[in-house]
Amino acid sequence: MKNLQKFLPKYSIALGVVFALTVLYLITRGNSVTIEAGEARNSELVQAIYATGFVEADAVANLSAEFSGTVSHVGALEGQRVSAGQKILEFSSPQPQLAVSEARSALSEQQAQATNSSRNASRKTNLFREGALSRQEVDDAEKSRIQSEELLQQKAFQLKSREDDLKKLTVRAPFAGILTLQSVKEGDYVKANTLVATVLDPSSYMIGVEVDELDVPKIRVGQPATVALDAYPEQRLSAIVSRIVPQTDRVTKTSKIYLKLDKPADNIQAGMTATANIIYNTRPNTLLVRKSSIFEENHQSYVWKIEKGRLKKQPVRQGASDMSFVEVVAGLKNGDKVALVADATLHEGMDVTIAKPKKP
Repeated sequence: MKNLQKFLPKYSIALGVVFALTVLYLITRGNSVTIEAGEARNSELVQAIYATGFVEADAVANLSAEFSGTVSHVGALEGQRVSAGQKILEFSSPQPQLAVSEARSALSEQQAQATNSSRNASRKTNLFREGALSRQEVDDAEKSRIQSEELLQQKAFQLKSREDDLKKLTVRAPFAGILTLQSVKEGDYVKANTLVATVLDPSSYMIGVEVDELDVPKIRVGQPATVALDAYPEQRLSAIVSRIVPQTDRVTKTSKIYLKLDKPADNIQAGMTATANIIYNTRPNTLLVRKSSIFEENHQSYVWKIEKGRLKKQPVRQGASDMSFVEVVAGLKNGDKVALVADATLHEGMDVTIAKPKKP
């Protein structure tokens, strides 16, 4: 019993020491923090509107069969380049060919009739001069000659029209480009007005994006933009605003904006997904901090400023911003260090250890 009594005071003292050390550790630990820090820096603030869309071709021709017929010749296949006027498809169809033959026959008959009418009018004019015919007969002959000439012109026009229809049996490329559709083969029967080919000019590629209606007033034709394609995420393309469609979709609340690439890009295709940043304002020599550094309390903006190794809750006044940075109009100066993330566990007076930047 005496031994136990001697042991207990020693045990109590040791327990008290451990407790005191624990409390001291927790207090100390709660008043120090390791954080990532950044500096407020004077730099250029670029304000841009983010938008998504697709690669589109400004020059696209959808070619249809104008007459029903059988494919007799295939001049180009899907995916191939074609030159302006190149024959893509040719059809054989009896209807326009028969119409041309009939128009030629009608023209020949009318030519013969017009020749006879002209000769008859000339002969009657001579007889009238000799006193053998009346003036009325001469006038009737001249009237008949004029009518024959008018009919001859009509028949010639009809033949030209039928020959033009015959040319429509051949589908040609209206401009140089690539066949993105060619859906038939030799021997296929195709009905009139069927889409048979699509020609696209890759040099006319545009980026069509949808912009929120609230951002449309900030956009002007000629503003620069940077475009990225999902297919080539590391590549950046320069463009400018080319057209603004003055129509807002009632469902999506967006308007269509067309961006023209500064120079043709290789290996892009119509339909590829694109994202764009349309630059509408640039502010040089602006004091900037990361957006993540700013926090709000009671309608006042703050940052955790690092001053003499401790945190200070620094009020700031914000200005313009982009997707990553905020302009600080008042409260900081160039070179001031601030916490990169305004964590809720931070508080005034904490000792700060600045963490080494993470490797990208």
